[in-house]
Amino acid sequence: MNSSARQAVLLAVVSAVLQVLVFPSFSYGALAWICVAPLMYGLCLRELSLRAAFWVGYLCGVLWYGGTCFWIYHTMHLYGGLPKSVSVGIVVLFCLYLGLYHGLFALLLARTAERASTRTALLAAPFLWVAVELARYHVTGFPWDLLGTAAVDNLGVAPLARWTGVYGLSFMIAVVNAAFAWAWYRRTMLNLVGALLLAGLLQTGTLYGPPASPTTHAATLVQQNVPINPPGTWTADYFDRLIADLANMSHAPKDGAEPKLIIWPESPSPFYVTDVKFRSWMSTLAKNEKSYVIAGSLGEGKSEREIYNSAVFVDPQGEFVGRYDKNRLVPFGEYVPYKDLLFFAQKLTREVSEFSRGNHRNTFDLGVGKAGVFICYESIFPDEVRQFARNGATVFVNISNDGWYGPYGAPGQHLNMARMRAIENDRWVLRATNTGITASIDPYGRVVARIDRDVRATLDAPYAHVQRLTFYTRFGDWFAYLCAIISVVTMFLPPRRANQ
Repeated sequence: MNSSARQAVLLAVVSAVLQVLVFPSFSYGALAWICVAPLMYGLCLRELSLRAAFWVGYLCGVLWYGGTCFWIYHTMHLYGGLPKSVSVGIVVLFCLYLGLYHGLFALLLARTAERASTRTALLAAPFLWVAVELARYHVTGFPWDLLGTAAVDNLGVAPLARWTGVYGLSFMIAVVNAAFAWAWYRRTMLNLVGALLLAGLLQTGTLYGPPASPTTHAATLVQQNVPINPPGTWTADYFDRLIADLANMSHAPKDGAEPKLIIWPESPSPFYVTDVKFRSWMSTLAKNEKSYVIAGSLGEGKSEREIYNSAVFVDPQGEFVGRYDKNRLVPFGEYVPYKDLLFFAQKLTREVSEFSRGNHRNTFDLGVGKAGVFICYESIFPDEVRQFARNGATVFVNISNDGWYGPYGAPGQHLNMARMRAIENDRWVLRATNTGITASIDPYGRVVARIDRDVRATLDAPYAHVQRLTFYTRFGDWFAYLCAIISVVTMFLPPRRANQ
């Protein structure tokens, strides 16, 4: 390994550490402006071959995913019932797979530098980064912690997502990182000062605070805090006591205009839509509180083998008037992909069964507006969540059971992605979770009310219905596809002449 390769490896490690620090649990968002710059700079070193560049980027990606998604071990071992060694192995394989996207970015950037120039490569870097994020969305189906999510607290720049989606923020952050990489490459104080001024100016957006978003209604969000493996594991007596306790604490809020709304989260509880007890409790709750009820539940299909992760909708008269079935299922959590090949992974679904996939993004009519409900993992898919708003949703409801993830990293990461969906679509998000973080999120992505983790409690969540559609809601990932097109064009740039 030559000196340039060793330097590039060190820079990749530094970049990975900085990228980990950007996201929860650490949440040092200001580091986003420089977190990818060391990797970009290392990839522009002249003595680095394309093969070496790929492996440098790959190393960065593997380390970054390990540092942000280590919580997968908790899920695999504690709830998947796998031995510690196997759980660690799954995390390693997960990181080795998704690290390929950082490797792809590195390869494309190094190839552009080799064929054109370092300046051209760094100009192309933001387009390449977004194109690779788009590929991660559509190829792997895991757009977790897209770089632009790091700007969720920066109210000066975050509203850009209403035009471009989160990808526009990823692009902006990558531009600043490329500016720093160029300054280090050129070794000029003027370029460094320019990059610092640009980052500083954009970071001042965290000091910006628009007026509080107006509210007209209130909802009761129930954080059930139901253990995934309760003592005795779902005896009839435990079920009866639990649902009675939850119903008794589910009082519609006194403040806010009619109609009222009560929301129960996605839950490990066996609340089957066809179960007589469950239907009776939900119907009685809705009638007694004169409130609409949205509750996480298990829906059944035409055959006994069809089980859906669902949200049921009950009107104030106690009638069951709607149901949404989850469209995006969690791989190895709610279904096993390639089950014939990965037969050993069948036990991962022991706790949650093998779910069927819904195929509609229907909304629930609340009289004065409509609620679009997305369940847990679905909140990380920007182009899909926006379709609820296009279908008429004036408020978003996100129900989730983040208890699977453990206490570190994932709950905060998941919350921030739901916050970004609020910004992109200019919608309030009412987020009810089993173990936390339960919150009311305004259209700027601000958490205006919340419940701490691991407590059983209710939240009076203020919100309002919003009718207008953002540019992103109307047109989706146009910006990300534009970046992908430009990236493809970049690959066909003529090679530079020998004297350039």
